[in-house]
Amino acid sequence: MRCVVRQSLKAKTHVSVRLSLKAKMALHRPLKSAVVAVASRVVKPVVILEAHPLPNKVATAMSASPVMACVALGANLGDAVATVQHALRDVASLPETQLLKASSLYRSAPYEAQGPDFINAIALVHTQLSPLALLHALQALEQQSGRERPYKNAPRTLDLDIIFYGDLALSTPELTLPHPRWHERAFVLLPLAEVWPEQVSASQLAAVQNQAIQRIFLQDLP
Repeated sequence: MRCVVRQSLKAKTHVSVRLSLKAKMALHRPLKSAVVAVASRVVKPVVILEAHPLPNKVATAMSASPVMACVALGANLGDAVATVQHALRDVASLPETQLLKASSLYRSAPYEAQGPDFINAIALVHTQLSPLALLHALQALEQQSGRERPYKNAPRTLDLDIIFYGDLALSTPELTLPHPRWHERAFVLLPLAEVWPEQVSASQLAAVQNQAIQRIFLQDLP
């Protein structure tokens, strides 16, 4: 798989989001059992708050050249909207990493999980971190947010998954690429279709049409 990106790697890119009154009210209502169709929108980068620094122990092994990676973000504990917004900034500020595109935020019912509804997003980045270094950096961000794993699929303050790392196929005890279940989950497919429509097929979207998900607001456009 290949994606051509025409954006400079010289400067960090950040994103900001605004929540409409209608969207704020929607956050307090449980989701129905239907997927909401969305149109593809590209985010305009704007400067926002400072990102969280990573611990010094995070590995920074480098790849030979920048690779486009896809990261899925999710949270369903605490202020999940603020958590995902901060996580987008933190991912953009990882060493040797630049945020290319970020999706709108989505609200989804737990899928093979428990607890409140999730807030989800997808980020596309250019990075020179190796796959494992990127994984370890994302895990460090999860720990900073207070992530705990008391049991499988427990509610979480922050969940960060690598979906793709270029066209790399990898299977290790620590990391599998592409993510083995990315195509089964509406909370990955819909935001991914927004920022990388060529990567998602109509049949894949049709297969998750019964999973409850809603785009809760759009990021500011020019």
